[in-house]
Amino acid sequence: MTKYMLLIYGTEPSEEPTPEAIQAEMETYNAFQDEVEQRGMLVASEALHLTNTARTVRVRDGRTLLTDGPFAETKEILGGYYILDCQTPEEAVEMAAKIPGALTGSVEIRPVVVFS
Repeated sequence: MTKYMLLIYGTEPSEEPTPEAIQAEMETYNAFQDEVEQRGMLVASEALHLTNTARTVRVRDGRTLLTDGPFAETKEILGGYYILDCQTPEEAVEMAAKIPGALTGSVEIRPVVVFS
C-alpha cells in the first residue's frame, strides 16, 4: 500500500456559518471518515483553523523572517487533510472524489515519501 495525502482546498468563509450549516457539513465529513475507517485506509486527518491564525517562516541570509498569514496570496485555502493507505493511485482518486470539499473546492493528491 502507498500512503497518499489528500489536501482539501476551498474558499474561506466571508462570514460565520450558521450552526445548522456547520452541522450539515460535519455530517458529510463524518460519513466520509466512517467509510475510510471501516475500509482500514485512514492514517490521519485533521481540520485546520482559518488563515488568520497562520504564520509563515522563511530563513534568508541567516535571518528568520516571520509573516502573519499563509505562505502566498491565494483565493483558495488549505482547510484540512486526510492521509490514507491506498492500494493504487486510482483508489486515491476515488477517495478524493468522495471528500465533501471536492464539491465546492478541490482536493490535491500527493503520494507520501517513505524514507527507510
